[in-house]
Amino acid sequence: MEKQKPFIEMQKITKRFPGVLALDHVNFDVRKGEIHALLGENGAGKTTLMNILYGLYKPDEGEIYLEGKKADIKSPKDAINLGIGMVHQHLSLVPTFTVAENIALGLKSDKEPLLDLKKIENRITELSKGFNLEVDPRAKVMDLPIGVQQRVEILKAIYRGAKVLILDEPTTVLTPPETEVLFKNLKLMVKKGLTVVFITHKLYEVLKVSDRITVLRRGRVVGTTKPKESREKELIKMMVGKELIRVHPVRKTKTGKVILEVKDLHALDDRGAKMLSGCTFQLYEGEILGVAGVAGNGQSELVEVIMGLRKATNGRVIINGKDMTNKPVWEVLRAGVSYIPEDRVKNTARGMSVAENLVMYNFRSFINKYNMLDYNSIKKHARNLIDKFNIVTPNETTPAGALSGGNIQRTILARALSIDFKMLISCHPTVGLDVASTAFIHNMLIKKRDEGAAILLISEDLDEIMELSDRIAVMYKGKIVDILPRGKADKNKIGFMMMGAIPNSKKVTKRV
Repeated sequence: MEKQKPFIEMQKITKRFPGVLALDHVNFDVRKGEIHALLGENGAGKTTLMNILYGLYKPDEGEIYLEGKKADIKSPKDAINLGIGMVHQHLSLVPTFTVAENIALGLKSDKEPLLDLKKIENRITELSKGFNLEVDPRAKVMDLPIGVQQRVEILKAIYRGAKVLILDEPTTVLTPPETEVLFKNLKLMVKKGLTVVFITHKLYEVLKVSDRITVLRRGRVVGTTKPKESREKELIKMMVGKELIRVHPVRKTKTGKVILEVKDLHALDDRGAKMLSGCTFQLYEGEILGVAGVAGNGQSELVEVIMGLRKATNGRVIINGKDMTNKPVWEVLRAGVSYIPEDRVKNTARGMSVAENLVMYNFRSFINKYNMLDYNSIKKHARNLIDKFNIVTPNETTPAGALSGGNIQRTILARALSIDFKMLISCHPTVGLDVASTAFIHNMLIKKRDEGAAILLISEDLDEIMELSDRIAVMYKGKIVDILPRGKADKNKIGFMMMGAIPNSKKVTKRV
């Protein structure tokens, strides 16, 4: 049988950044009508390679061929004209515009200088039905759930004539049911003639949805395989170069005293709408309490109120027996609380060095006898954490803003986990991280719990919640609707509860 010719071929692609060889003579090909997964750790070069294909970066060496012809791609406009579209991990829509206005942005109109919105809306409706990407073309993007916003980005690429669709970590922002819908849609897209490149670090995704898998490690191609010929252990070894040791948590049968008590908590969001409406629960010493919920049901506001970043309109937050309701952040931190924030960019001082970012929670520990910061000690401390948490940076004095997203995440994790704390609020700690980093963070959380820390784990990843939690709280419309011990938790039941299927019993499990 004749081997299928590549639809896209990238030959000897090399890309250098200051102090980093991001891609080292990479050969990568995609066949027409396939879902090709690009797998690798953070910093392996996956997104950089696809940014070159999409024209966002120019390679230092190498060539690109499309259907056998050399392609000169200098910008995203060139890529779009060649039928290559890309949906980035961080969506780039204008929140105040409608779906139709976002999709039409930058395109020529038959009614220049005005938009022919009716024609655009009709075409969007036609495409959304054809590709099972249901969306209202007249809806404002800011009013849409994040999963629907992603559909808008996909429709925008298809509207512009994409034959090849590059998806960068598309499931990071999706719930499990939304992920299943996306996978079905990807298979439908391929049936309708599209070709898909799917960037991810999640093994079960590539094994479930892809036709072929190419693995990158440290800027080089390790190999290309098929799901039927691969197992998780083999793919992990290809990604990280060794087998991973994971700590399988032993469920806690005993816990200590109450560390956090949230009583009838109410709070508003930034637009003045009610987001917490009577949230009540307790967190105990030596346990991980996982909070599962679809984004936008009050999890962010709950954390912000506990941390003193948002005012409660009613209710109480009691930490270690002390009323901390509406106390400032510095008081919460001094009460023995550490914090892994949801927004890693917003919570990083990008102009300050990696070393300075790493001591933000405990900088007082580095004040010398002259009442000044001891920068030699800070740098030594930072070098230890850089090594322990595998933060890829030229050195500890590099500005944090120069790091990749995954390495900013590692910096934030190192900052939070390296101090002494009685309670840790951990928001989406492994989102966007590869399998090795995820295993490392999970092991750290379990270790801290076993040492007696109380951990509040906020995550939309049900697998993560199920694996780590001693108890699982389900949050819906600003309330904890039920709390289940891990042994009685069922993934499907929790998934439906996250979407509003409230159980008949109003009893919640107080503790393990």
